[in-house]
Amino acid sequence: MFEQIKHNMETIAGVEIYPILSLLIFFFFFVGLGLWVVSYKKDKIDELSQMPLDDN
Repeated sequence: MFEQIKHNMETIAGVEIYPILSLLIFFFFFVGLGLWVVSYKKDKIDELSQMPLDDN
């Protein structure tokens, strides 16, 4: 079954760019997410972590 899919994908012109684009999107998303987490303020994280315990 994989050979049929592989054969069909090989006949599409320019198909080799899709795995590269997928990897780049995945990589930049998680790098951006990591930078966002690292740059988040500690006092804001503490405030958000206390919200479930508040009775307001």
